[in-house]
Amino acid sequence: MPKVSEEHKAERRSQILDGARRAFSHHGYEGATVALLEEEIGLSRGAIFNYFPNKESIFVALAVESNMRLTEIWLTEGFAAVLEAITHEDPDWLSVQLEAARRFRSDEAFRKAVSHAEDELMEEKPARLERLSAQGYRNDVDIETIAVFLSLIANGMALRRTLGDPMPDLEDVAKLVEGGVGPRRTRKKDDSWPKSAPRTRRTRQSPRRSSAA
Repeated sequence: MPKVSEEHKAERRSQILDGARRAFSHHGYEGATVALLEEEIGLSRGAIFNYFPNKESIFVALAVESNMRLTEIWLTEGFAAVLEAITHEDPDWLSVQLEAARRFRSDEAFRKAVSHAEDELMEEKPARLERLSAQGYRNDVDIETIAVFLSLIANGMALRRTLGDPMPDLEDVAKLVEGGVGPRRTRKKDDSWPKSAPRTRRTRQSPRRSSAA
């Protein structure tokens, strides 16, 4: 039996993920049956599951890949480029990812599968935060907190895209972000500086680990 090259394996894996992404986008996670995956991918189930053990593992790989792609855009091109990418993302695919977020909270097996797949991302998190810090954000707030804040904005944009709501002017959003997290001059506190509002009661946190940035 001829040996399959690593290049061929990579191409076949990419073919499977591209087709599966279309299937999940068009039919949702539950609706994307194995037969539909075969149709979209153009391979038999035997060929598909020679690379992935089951449908769930394909979806987890896609979700992690999307996360890594947007993170790399953020680190190499800046946050405005992330918002631009989300604006042009397939809203159906974003809907599937929201569906996955629901499953992450309610399905322990799925949560473990995603967490395991994201282990590499978590290991590289300090290096990503260092690259993010080099972009010149304000230094009076921890860089990880800034990363989480920007992730909230990105997730909100993704939700609007999914719901079909009008997207805001990205240049204006970028200006607001820059005004909030960009470098700033040191300000001396005095008696007139407004005090922080009382903290609200902490809500139950999601079990998902943050791999922001």
